[in-house]
Amino acid sequence: MEQISVSPVFVGRGRETELLATALARAAAGEPQAVLVGGEAGIGKTRLVEEFLDGVGAPSAVAAVGGCLEVGAEGLPYGPLATALRRLHRELGPAFEQAAAGMEGHLARLLPEFGEADAGSNDEFGRARLFDRTARLIERLAEDRTLVLVVEDLHWSDRSTRDLLAYLIRTLHRARVLVLATYRSDDLHRRHPLRPYLAELERLRTVQRLELERFGPAETAAQLAGILGVATPDRVLVDRIHRRAEGNPFFVEQLASAAREGCTAGIPDSLRDILLVRVETLPDHTQQILRIAAEGGTRVEHDLLAAVLDDPEEVLIEALRTAVGAGVLRPDTDGDGYCFRHALVREAVSDDLLPGERHRTNRRFAAVLEADPGLVRGEACAARLANYWYHAHEADRALPTALDAALQARRRNAFAEQLRMLERVLELWDEVPDGVRSTPVRPYDRAETYPSCGCTGEAHEPGCAGLHLVDVLAEAVVAARRSGDWDRAIALVRRALDLLDEDTDPARAAWFRVQLAKTCGHLERPDGGEIQYAYRLVSGLGPSAVQAEVLAMEAAQGMLGHPDRSHMAVAEQAAKIAREVGADAVEQHARITLAGLYGEFGEPERAIALLTDAIGRARELGAADVLCRGLNNLSCLMQGLGRSAEALDRSREGLQVAGRTGLLGTAGGCLTGNLVEALTALGRCAEAAATLDAWEYGPPLDPYHEFLDRLRGELSFLAGDLDSAAELNRRARAADLARQPQNVLPSAMLAVRIHARQGRPLAARSELLAALDIELTAGHEALMLPLLVHGAGAEADSHGLPAADLGRPVVLRRIAEAAARLEPQVPLHRAWVRLLDGELARAEGRDARRHWAEAIGLLRPVGLPGPLALALLRAAESAAAAGRRDEARALLEEAADTARASGDRYLESEVAHLAGRARLTAERAEARGGARTAADDGPELGLTRRERDVLRLLTLGRTNRQIAEELYISPKTASVHVSNILAKLGVSGRGEAAAVAHRLRLFEAETAV
Repeated sequence: MEQISVSPVFVGRGRETELLATALARAAAGEPQAVLVGGEAGIGKTRLVEEFLDGVGAPSAVAAVGGCLEVGAEGLPYGPLATALRRLHRELGPAFEQAAAGMEGHLARLLPEFGEADAGSNDEFGRARLFDRTARLIERLAEDRTLVLVVEDLHWSDRSTRDLLAYLIRTLHRARVLVLATYRSDDLHRRHPLRPYLAELERLRTVQRLELERFGPAETAAQLAGILGVATPDRVLVDRIHRRAEGNPFFVEQLASAAREGCTAGIPDSLRDILLVRVETLPDHTQQILRIAAEGGTRVEHDLLAAVLDDPEEVLIEALRTAVGAGVLRPDTDGDGYCFRHALVREAVSDDLLPGERHRTNRRFAAVLEADPGLVRGEACAARLANYWYHAHEADRALPTALDAALQARRRNAFAEQLRMLERVLELWDEVPDGVRSTPVRPYDRAETYPSCGCTGEAHEPGCAGLHLVDVLAEAVVAARRSGDWDRAIALVRRALDLLDEDTDPARAAWFRVQLAKTCGHLERPDGGEIQYAYRLVSGLGPSAVQAEVLAMEAAQGMLGHPDRSHMAVAEQAAKIAREVGADAVEQHARITLAGLYGEFGEPERAIALLTDAIGRARELGAADVLCRGLNNLSCLMQGLGRSAEALDRSREGLQVAGRTGLLGTAGGCLTGNLVEALTALGRCAEAAATLDAWEYGPPLDPYHEFLDRLRGELSFLAGDLDSAAELNRRARAADLARQPQNVLPSAMLAVRIHARQGRPLAARSELLAALDIELTAGHEALMLPLLVHGAGAEADSHGLPAADLGRPVVLRRIAEAAARLEPQVPLHRAWVRLLDGELARAEGRDARRHWAEAIGLLRPVGLPGPLALALLRAAESAAAAGRRDEARALLEEAADTARASGDRYLESEVAHLAGRARLTAERAEARGGARTAADDGPELGLTRRERDVLRLLTLGRTNRQIAEELYISPKTASVHVSNILAKLGVSGRGEAAAVAHRLRLFEAETAV
């Protein structure tokens, strides 16, 4: 069976679809519209129009499509308009013939099926009459419906079609007509007749011009997901196809189809034929210049190309002008060179070269550039030269130039490019003479703390100054890690460890073990005790940067896992050794870890001071990775202390540093998550969701995808989408292999809250108890206290349910025991403790008013709307139950505003529900002078508002006592209300009353809400 490469899912184009929908609405209102949709071939013009027309349905609207055909220099006269009208005739039948009545002779010039054309003159007057009758026909057809007239491929249109279309657009003033026309913008050379035509039409008020842009990475990923039938396509495949297709949807489809058939390199023959159509129509000399230019790179400078070709300037200019006019080349943005219209066109042209031609051409480019490096921009020279020598198959020249290009890429923080060049060095290693490999080309550029040689004393071996394969692997490991290619980093480490003898080269072996631990830590995979292994290798050696890094890593792992105070001593020792040996970056890493441990063990101010100082030192050093880590940890610490605005600032600063230094692939995911946490805590949920949507990295390259999935789940929870929240949390927990408290506890809290809101108290209890079983060596107050509060709240909400009542005392005791081990240090933590005291009291049926009041007093200065709204709601419940209605009303008013600011839709509805149950909304309205309406007393049943409240609960099966508890009235009063309701409804029992309420749908709207 043939597989279809077209995506079944329409991707992107939201703005464009909205523009077309708006134009259709205006046309339907009697204001004719015209939209000119342009874009390069394959950009999706036809797909956009098709998707739009799918939503244009009869009888209110009818659409007709006609396409221009490429026949000679121009298309068939009136061809697309005649096709569109013919389709209207078939669809509308008698209605079309009625609209054409009296004009058949004129219209027969367009539609021969109307019979013989009239005997009028075939001059400009006859043409004017034809145009007029066509416009009148369309006006008549649009009287009873909106008419959408589509003309595709206008770049192939004939002059007569363009004139008639322009006439219609100009003269249809009040008709319900929308004209859509598509055209290829890349076909419009300088003298193309459509250029002035479009410019003239665009001046009209009713005409809009819409240019379709290429897809971004996210849209390409969505398109591939649809084509391949997967939820999330492989990120590496997405990156490769997006890079090659450059966001052109048609090219994406073709490359995806080839990839599905196992072809991941080269261009499919069908696509190559399409790409080369324009090239093959050009003169032979122009084609030859294009083939040489294709080897010059994605962009080739005019002076470089001229030097390589050695043609007369006039001949070269004429050939280039021909290629630009044909839309194959275009001047680059700097104006001093050229690039192909699309990268795949360059690839197809390059593939047409014979192997010998390619080698000779690249050799010529390399020789010319080596002789005059000023022919290209300075920062691009090393990489260009390395590429030319590589494709010239000159290994002894390609290897050193690739090493130089890798160095230049690293200095520009272009780590992916650095890795690509180092991979090339590894590929060429065995092909070059020993003399090239032994040249001391790297003494100035080592990889972080990687030892300069394997010697353990002051005396060095003669070969120490030369370059070794393991040295290249070390640099490649760091480049892979910094570019976010974690799996490749692991493969490179393992290759290096296979080459090393741990007995003779323990320092280097320890260094690679540390790299393996770092990479496995990012991927949340078990590292097999690599840090401990590395420490055994270097423990007998003197102080070194590697030894300091090993200790710093051991302390960092302890901080993230199950920290104890011994890890502080390890971090301090790491910083001390790093200072002794001048490993400044390692020293700041150790100090950042030490600051985190201070925060874990109840010294937040000391932690902030040390972190701030370490961040400042990292800035002075220019150590971007250390700086990003410091800003990330400081934002986490601030968030845990309730200082979310400061956490937000530090996260944004960290993202700016990561973006500027090429570290988004390693630090960006975590910093983005911290930013989203801060925004969510501040109630800026829409901004938080947009931030997550904009994050371009994802599995498998992003090691923090489970963190971000959990945050997406929290946002879904706040929006009231519990099913999505549960699925996202499940996905996050499944990917969390390290089971660190910073991930486990928030996921457990989200699960507890989801189960509680779904009315599943036993499931919520199970999640809570599982979290309480975790052995924590540090307090984790910022994470544990909210979990305990929501767990206790779920127990309080299920009070009175026999199945939940059974084990509640044990659960409450365990919550209290866990809380007793915590040491709250800041107002937010103390507020959570007061909330916990209140929820425990509520679960046990004790008075909690004092706890709510204390929590509110602590939370108001903190400025986080979520916990404050909860405290206000609980305080209002207590006040209403005690009959303090004015106090309850004031608390509810503040709670409503705060819950709305928090973004928690369920909490907002709980506030409104409490106001309704306690009859505080109506009283508030009356106090403000609001007039009651007849609807307040029930529809024609004579029920008061209170009786409606009682009847609503009665239909839900509540007893008199339960009604009394929910409405804050006595059981006796509830009984009186029930008797009055039965009398007014003329029924004999509660069941009949409920049946009447259901039959009349008295509470349908309330249920929907």
